Amino acid sequence: MSRVAPIPTDAPARDEPPLAVLLGLRQQDTGEWLQRCSTRFARPENFRWYHALIHFGAAGLTAWLYRPFVADWILVGWAGLIGLAVVAAGISHVRVQQLLAANDYRGILWWQALTGAATGSAWGAGFVLFALSNPRVELSMLGIMAICVVLAAARMLARLPLAGIALATPVALGAAIGLAVTGRYGVAIGSLWMLVNVASLIIAIALVHYEAWQAEVAAGDKQQVVSLLLNEDEDERADWLWQLDSQRRVRNPSARFAYALGRERGEVEGEAFVRLMAGDDWDSGNFSRSLHDLADRLQRRERFTDLLVKVSIGSKTRWWELSGAPLLSDDGDFLGFRGVGSDVTDQRESSEKIAYMARYDALTGLPNRLLLNETLCEAIQHSQQWRSRCAFMMIDLDRFKAVNDSLGHHIGDHLLAQVAGRLNGLMAPGEVCGRLGGDEFGIVLRDGSDRRRLDELAGQVIETLSQPYTVDGHPLYVGASVGSAIGPRDGSTVEELMRSADLALYRAKGEGGNAHHAFQPQFHASAEERRQLEFALRGALAADEFSLQYQPVVDAASERVVSFEALLRWTRAGHGPVSPAKFVPLAEETRLIVPIGAWVLEQACREAGNWPPDIKVAVNVSPEQLIEPGFAETVATALAASGLQPARLELEVTESIFLRDANIARAALEEVIALGVSVALDDFGTGYSSLGYLRKLRFATIKVDRSFVQGAAHGSPESLAIIRAVVAMADALDMQTTAEGVETAQEAALIRALGCSKIQGYYYSRPVGAEDAAALFKKPRRLTA
Repeated sequence: MSRVAPIPTDAPARDEPPLAVLLGLRQQDTGEWLQRCSTRFARPENFRWYHALIHFGAAGLTAWLYRPFVADWILVGWAGLIGLAVVAAGISHVRVQQLLAANDYRGILWWQALTGAATGSAWGAGFVLFALSNPRVELSMLGIMAICVVLAAARMLARLPLAGIALATPVALGAAIGLAVTGRYGVAIGSLWMLVNVASLIIAIALVHYEAWQAEVAAGDKQQVVSLLLNEDEDERADWLWQLDSQRRVRNPSARFAYALGRERGEVEGEAFVRLMAGDDWDSGNFSRSLHDLADRLQRRERFTDLLVKVSIGSKTRWWELSGAPLLSDDGDFLGFRGVGSDVTDQRESSEKIAYMARYDALTGLPNRLLLNETLCEAIQHSQQWRSRCAFMMIDLDRFKAVNDSLGHHIGDHLLAQVAGRLNGLMAPGEVCGRLGGDEFGIVLRDGSDRRRLDELAGQVIETLSQPYTVDGHPLYVGASVGSAIGPRDGSTVEELMRSADLALYRAKGEGGNAHHAFQPQFHASAEERRQLEFALRGALAADEFSLQYQPVVDAASERVVSFEALLRWTRAGHGPVSPAKFVPLAEETRLIVPIGAWVLEQACREAGNWPPDIKVAVNVSPEQLIEPGFAETVATALAASGLQPARLELEVTESIFLRDANIARAALEEVIALGVSVALDDFGTGYSSLGYLRKLRFATIKVDRSFVQGAAHGSPESLAIIRAVVAMADALDMQTTAEGVETAQEAALIRALGCSKIQGYYYSRPVGAEDAAALFKKPRRLTA
C-alpha cells in the first residue's frame, strides 16, 4: 500500500464565518455566498400569496379583537399601514427580479432589508398606536400575532438574515414602547430580550445554510481535482499524469504524457524524468534554470504546485506547468513522485506578447514611456548605490507638427519610424532610447559621468535627425531640440529627473530649437515664475488688467497720421507692468490669446470709432486666433458693436500663419477680407519669407521689420537692397509698405528716399493711451519730432 502526500492548494481554510459574512456586510468575503442567497431568494416562486394572506389575516383578526378597546380610526389606519407594507413587498419582489438580472446581489440584500424594515415598522406601530389610544389596553394578542408574522418571515428570509433582523427589530422596539406606555415595564424589557433571541435564531438558521454551502463548495473542489486526474484519457484535454520511482525515473507513463514528449510509451519507461525534458541539451548541461529548479525539488523530495518549466521537445521549446508530491509507503518510506502536468506554451507566448506590447511602442518598435521609466529607475538606483551618475535626455522634434498638418498623420507616422531608426543607430552600450509619446523621445544613459559624451551624443542627435528624409516621395525636413539632466544630482526620482530634462528642453525650444541645453537649477525657478504668470494671466481679463496703447503710423510724404497700431499692455495687480514679450507668447501657448484677442478687437474698434473717418486702426492677430472656429464672426461682431466701417480695420499677421494649419488660417483671412477688412503682412523678411505667401492672400500692406531699417541706417548693403526689393515688389502688386522702428530724422529721410509709403516709430511718437491718441486730432495731424 502507498499514499500520496497531499498536493498543496491555494484554497483557504474554511473556519466558522464572522457575523459580517453571514449578514453579507463584508464585500471581500461574501461574493459567492451573497450571490447564492440572493439568487435563491429572488426566484419568483419564493413570493407566494400566502405570505400576504398571513399579514392580512393576522392584521384583520387583530383589528376585530381590539375593536372594543381601540378607536376605529386607529384600527383602520393601522390596517392600512399593514396593507401598504404588503403591497410594497410585492413591488419590491419585482425590483429584486431586475436587480437579479443585473447581477446586483448587494442591491437585493439592501432592498430586502429595507422592505423588511418597512413591514416590521407597520407591525411595531400597532403597539404604539393601541397603547396611546387606550393606556389600559392588553397588548398580548397583538404580540402573539406579531410573533407569528416574524417567525413566518424568518423562514422565508433564512438565507438573508439581515432582512429578517430588519423586520424583527422595529416590531420588538414598537412592542417595548407600547408596553412601556401601558406601564408594563418588565414585559417591555422582555420584548427586547425576545428580539435578541429571535435575531440569534435567524443567525443560527443562516449559519446552518452557510455550513451546508461550504460543504458543497468543498465537495465541488474535490470533484474538480478528481476530474482533472481522471480526465487524462479524454482527447480534448491537454493535462496528463506522471509518476516517478525513487530514482526519479519514469514509471507507467500515460499515453498523453508520452505524446507530450513526442515519444512512444515504451521509449519513456525507465528514463530519467529531467533528462527527457532537457532533450538535446542534457549532454551539454546547458538547460534552463527552471529545469535545474525542478531537479532540485525532486532531489529534496519537496511538494510543488504549478511550477513553470522550460522543456526541449525535439527541436522545439515548450513550457510545461507541473504539480507533484512525494509518494510514500504506509511506513513512510519514499517511493517516488506522482503528479499532473499540462502544456501552457500558448498561454506563455500570449503573456510574453502582452508584456512586450505593454513596454514597446507599436509604431517605432522602441521602448515606450513605461519601459523608459523602469530603465531610468534602475539607472538612478544603480547611481545611488555606487555613488555614480546617470543621465536622461529628452528630445522633441522641431517642425514635426507642420508635417502632420500639411501631409497627414500617415506621413507623420512613417517619419517617426525613420527618426526612431536613426536614434537607435546612435546608441552605445549602456544607452537606451525610446519614444515618450507624440514626437517626443528619450534616452537613458546608465553612465552619465562623462560630460563630453553627453554633449557629443546631443550633437549627434541634432545633426542626424536634421538630415533630410524621404517619405512616400515627399522630401521632409525636421530638426531636434534636446534637454538633458544628470541623476541623481538633478533629480533623485524618475519624475524629478524627467522634469528637469523637460525644463532644459523647454529652454532649448524657447531659443529657437535645434539646440541642446543641460539642466540648470534656476530653470525650476523660471518654471515656477512661468506657472505663477500663467495663473495670473488666466484671471487678468476678468480683473480688467489689460489696456491698449496706440502708436501712430504716418504718411511718408505728408507726415500726417493715417492710422494707429493697437498694442496690448498688461498691468499685473501687485506686480506692475508685464512685458508683452513675456506674456504674449505664454498667452499663445495656453490659447488664452483667443479670448484676449477678441477683447482687443472689440476695444480697438470701439476707440477707433471716436477718430476721424479717414483714420484706420491696425490690430495684431495670432495664428491661434485664426485657427479658432468662427474668427470671422468675432471680427464682424466687433465691427457691428462699435459701428466701425470694415475698411477702417486692418489685421496684421506674420508669416508664421503659413507654417501651422495654413489652409484654415488662409480661409479665415479670406472671410475677413470679404467683409471689407484689409490685411497686412508684418515682420516681412525675418521669418520663413517666401514670395508664395503674397500669392496666397491679397495683402494690403507689407511691413518692413525694424532690423532692416536699422541696418540701412548703418549703411548695410544687404538691408538697403532688401528694402528696395520689398518696395519695388509692393508697388508692382499694388500694395503699400510701412517701415517700422524709425527713431531719427535721418532714418525717416532715408526711408522716404527708399520709397516706403508709411512710417512708424519713436521718431514720430511712442505708443500712447486712448485719450492721448484722440488728442492728436484736436491739433494739426502732421507729426514731427
